[in-house]
Amino acid sequence: MNEKLDLQSPNIVNENVTKIAALFPNCVTESAEGLAVDFDLLKQELSDSVVEGTKERYRLEWPGKKEAIVTANLPTTKTLRPVREDSLDFDNTENLYIEGDNLEVLKLLQESYLGKIKMIYIDPPYNTGKDFVYKDNFARGRQEELLESGQKDEYNQRLVVNSETAGRYHSDWLSMMYPRLKLARNLLKEDGVIFISIDDNELPNLRKLCDDPSLFGELNFVGQITVLNNPKGRSQDKYLATCHEYLLIYSKNILEKGRLSVFKNDDEIAKDYPLRDENGSYRELELRNTHREFGKHNRPNLYYPFFVNESGKVSLTKKLDSIEIFPKWDDGYDGCWTWGKEKSQNEINLLVARKVKSNWKIYRKAYAHENGENPLKQLKSIWTDKRFHTEKGQSIFNELFLTKEKIFQAPKSIDLLQTLVQMSQDTKGIILDFYSGSATTAHAVMKQNAEEKDGKRKYIMVQLPEATDEKSEAYKAGYKNICEIGKQRIRRAAKKIKEKTGADIDYGFRVYRLDSSNMQDVYYRPQDYQQANLDLFTDNVKPDRTADDLLAQVMLDWGLPLSLKIQSKDIQGKKVFMVAENSLYACFDKGIDEAFAKEIAKDHPLRIVFRDSGFANDTAKSNVRQLLKQLSPETEMKVI
Repeated sequence: MNEKLDLQSPNIVNENVTKIAALFPNCVTESAEGLAVDFDLLKQELSDSVVEGTKERYRLEWPGKKEAIVTANLPTTKTLRPVREDSLDFDNTENLYIEGDNLEVLKLLQESYLGKIKMIYIDPPYNTGKDFVYKDNFARGRQEELLESGQKDEYNQRLVVNSETAGRYHSDWLSMMYPRLKLARNLLKEDGVIFISIDDNELPNLRKLCDDPSLFGELNFVGQITVLNNPKGRSQDKYLATCHEYLLIYSKNILEKGRLSVFKNDDEIAKDYPLRDENGSYRELELRNTHREFGKHNRPNLYYPFFVNESGKVSLTKKLDSIEIFPKWDDGYDGCWTWGKEKSQNEINLLVARKVKSNWKIYRKAYAHENGENPLKQLKSIWTDKRFHTEKGQSIFNELFLTKEKIFQAPKSIDLLQTLVQMSQDTKGIILDFYSGSATTAHAVMKQNAEEKDGKRKYIMVQLPEATDEKSEAYKAGYKNICEIGKQRIRRAAKKIKEKTGADIDYGFRVYRLDSSNMQDVYYRPQDYQQANLDLFTDNVKPDRTADDLLAQVMLDWGLPLSLKIQSKDIQGKKVFMVAENSLYACFDKGIDEAFAKEIAKDHPLRIVFRDSGFANDTAKSNVRQLLKQLSPETEMKVI
């Protein structure tokens, strides 16, 4: 109970809006300032004829949508800095763990990973009125920019509770989701898919948002799965004890049939393919088309006779001891076969005849391993398997961390994520999760890779380093933010999977941390500085930045994946980075001169980058450029 005096006069406008809402709830909506009356709609409610007003359109609108579009399109000068001490096998791994605001990170990944991500999974805030949303505000002053540059941790302040009483309750959530989904779509491959976990609070809005033509479009809606994740139900719910949530699935483009099917396991194969011969396990499928809308009347080329003798041998040639079999239904309706006559002749060894209720029927043998792989199955839209329960996800997490305490609340089931990974149907694809949480997705990718013969998927985890509450079990266990939990989970999961399976997979991950640009402000805004100040910036790189930092920013700017192999070697006493062999050479040392250029040109790198202040002098810079053009004309040179 609030015992403090309000100490202000009543807000008459708000009281009137509340009264109108009681009479005409559909005429009160969210606005930039809070709740407001839709006067055009109110006029219509008070009229018995059509009132001319704002042009009607079928689309999702909310206060702040235009700002959300602008937010998605605004460039960023931020960068990602490698954190080797937190990484595992940094030099060899192709997996990434990125700490930072996922909106900024998604912008930084646009060039390097454009059209390269096979699958995205996210578990965003559900907007329950108690969880957090990100407050994206790019009209920040200089002091706020410093706060986010890493000099002071402001991440926790950028997450605010979106209470149900807020005037922009749904709008703030939509404004948060729109730019992130728009940027995420750009990263998907042409046949890529996104899975989004959500509950009833924002399910309708999320469907409409993803249906927006600027995002995925309703034609690319793949499906909605209902997942039984809490069979006991939430006792704190107002009317019904909720025991499920949803998975929304969208694709970048329309997918072919069966695209999200998964392989059957051995038990399912044994059940579904009960027969066996010298070629393996099989089942018998009726050759007659079981859909009555297809028959002799519209598929005459599929209507022809087979000939069967008393022993059940099938032929297309009439013999003395054979009888004629047509694809007729029991009521005499003329159906059709599923195979044409030529295919039946070529595959006659797969056809068998069976007598069913004194009538002969033709069946074909369908082998379990026709293509050398397990058969596929189409998943259903309701998942009730106990493997997908949240408590299963919690128990696996607690087992990893050797604790009974909830260091991380309600992590997703690893079996749920593994199933989604299988649905992507790509053993070598990149999987992105930009609401990584406890890093269940990374755990699932490693586990699935280890259980398959050719599992070489790579993952990119993105997580805001949201501070843990000082009273929480996580904080007591030494984890100051969520990223520390996620990284530790990956380390522990990798160790356990390797010990259990011995699989030769990538167990490592490179850690990158979002930070302000490596470049001095004058690099981006020279107009803000007077000539007298420019002497302060004889080197346009910030003094606290390392060569590793510069290399990461160069790779992002040049559109190279951060997972590429990075090596280094010494050339004339200078450290030279080599990315993906000779795809990119980078040297950020001082004293670059003609002799160095002649030596490095022998390797014929595709690209090479230096610091602008790294040349011995202005003449050396010009000569190095000319020498590279002469000795290695395919090399593209740039400076920072």
